[in-house]
Amino acid sequence: MDIVLDEKEARILGCLIEKEITTPEYYPLSLNSLTNACNQKSNRNPVVSYYETAVARGLDSLQLKGLTRMTHTAGSRVPKYLHTTLDHFDLSGQEIAILCELMLRGPQTVGEIRTHTERMYAFQNLEEVEKTLQVLTEQDPPLAAKLPREAGRKECRYMHLFSGASPAEKPADVLSPGPEEAKVPVQKRIIELEEELKRLKSELEELKQAFAEFKSQF
Repeated sequence: MDIVLDEKEARILGCLIEKEITTPEYYPLSLNSLTNACNQKSNRNPVVSYYETAVARGLDSLQLKGLTRMTHTAGSRVPKYLHTTLDHFDLSGQEIAILCELMLRGPQTVGEIRTHTERMYAFQNLEEVEKTLQVLTEQDPPLAAKLPREAGRKECRYMHLFSGASPAEKPADVLSPGPEEAKVPVQKRIIELEEELKRLKSELEELKQAFAEFKSQF
């Protein structure tokens, strides 16, 4: 596959897909809403703690890859973001729900996938999940892969291939257990916080100006 995502990009893309399906009334998402979606503690593995600046950089990268774009909606003062996955891949509702779930939680069994995708697509049975996974694994190039059964496990798990790794290259438990920021050097975190502070100050000044304009009308 020509498109290769890192873990942060996959999380961002998965969140955009999930929110479009489960809460369309709040979609597209602002940067703040998307950051909260990435960091939510339910339906996510691993749980992360991204700063808005980190999510903004991930969005920039995804836009260069043609998978997201920025838009403006009526009544909103801030830009919003949406995914463009279906511009590149011909996916059914079942298929995109499974890929989204694998991006958000990592490798899973057929049963886990069926349970976790309930809000996005109601699979009738495990056989329907298996048939959908088979379609994804047989795409050219494949979008998902079946992992070898691990010792102590009764069932095999499946993973998405948007991160460009084959099962041999990326074992099922490769996802890091902790927040991304725990691995970021202190100096880099300081720079990100300074950027975030500048952005917040800029937004505050815009709000002050808008309020002053509003008061001048009375």
